[in-house]
Amino acid sequence: MPRLLNKIALVTGAAKGIGAAIAELFVKEGATVILTDIDDALGEALTAKLNIPNAEYQSLDVANESDWDRIETYIADKYGRLDVLVNNAGITGFLETEGPFDPEHFNTQSWHTVHHVNLDGVAFGCRMGIKLMKASASASIVNLSSRSGIVGIPGAAAYASSKAAIRNHSKSVALYCAQNRYPIRCNSIHPGAIMTPLWDAMLGDSPEAAIKNIESGIPIGHMGSPEDVAYAALYLASDEAKYVTGIELNVDGGILAGSTASPAAAED
Repeated sequence: MPRLLNKIALVTGAAKGIGAAIAELFVKEGATVILTDIDDALGEALTAKLNIPNAEYQSLDVANESDWDRIETYIADKYGRLDVLVNNAGITGFLETEGPFDPEHFNTQSWHTVHHVNLDGVAFGCRMGIKLMKASASASIVNLSSRSGIVGIPGAAAYASSKAAIRNHSKSVALYCAQNRYPIRCNSIHPGAIMTPLWDAMLGDSPEAAIKNIESGIPIGHMGSPEDVAYAALYLASDEAKYVTGIELNVDGGILAGSTASPAAAED
C-alpha cells in the first residue's frame, strides 16, 4: 500500500533539487501534492511532467506572509485540511545577495535576506500548517535544516545561523503541538553534501576537482542525491513515524558522526 495514501501534502521549493525529489516521491506514494515555488515556469513544468491528477502547482514566496495567507485559504477551501507540510525552500545567499557572509564582514541586508527566506519562511509555514493540520487525523511537519545548522560555517554564517534556528524552532513546534494535544508531529532533516543546484556557486570553475575534494571528507565516500533526502522526508511524513517528533535526522554520509576524516583507503 502507498505510504502516503489519501494524505494532502504541500512542499515548498519544489521546482528543483531536494524539493522536486520529495514532491515526486510523495506523488508516487499516493499523496495529493501541492508543489510550490517562486520559479513558476520550472514548477509548472515539473507538475506537467508528473502528469497525474493528484499533483498541482501553486506559486509561493515563502518569505511573503500574504502568499502564505493565500495558500492557507486555498487549501482550506479545496481540501479542508493539510496532512503533510515540507518546509524545504531556502537560499544560501551566495547567488541571491551581494554578501560577504563571514562573521566579521557580513553585509547586513544579505544577512536579513537569508534569514527572512530560510527562517521566517519556515516559521510562516509552521504557523499555517498548525492551523490546517488540526483537522487531520495524523499530520506531520518536516523542516529542512542542514548539517550547517549543527556545526559552524565561517564563510556562510547567515546560512548556518538560519539553519540552526530552524533546528530549534522545529523542536518548539513539536512540543507546542504535543502540549496542545494536536495530531501534529514536527521534525527536522539535516542534509549534508547533497548534490543540488545550491552547490553551483560553491564548486567554482573546476567542479570535478571541487567535488573530489568534498568527497574526501565524507566517511561514506561520495556525495548524496536529492532522493536520499526525499526518502528521509517520506519516513517522517508517513504514519510509520507516528511516535517520532522533535528529532533531527542527519542525511550526510556520516559527516556529523565524528571528524571529517574518511575511512582509510584499502591497501593493495
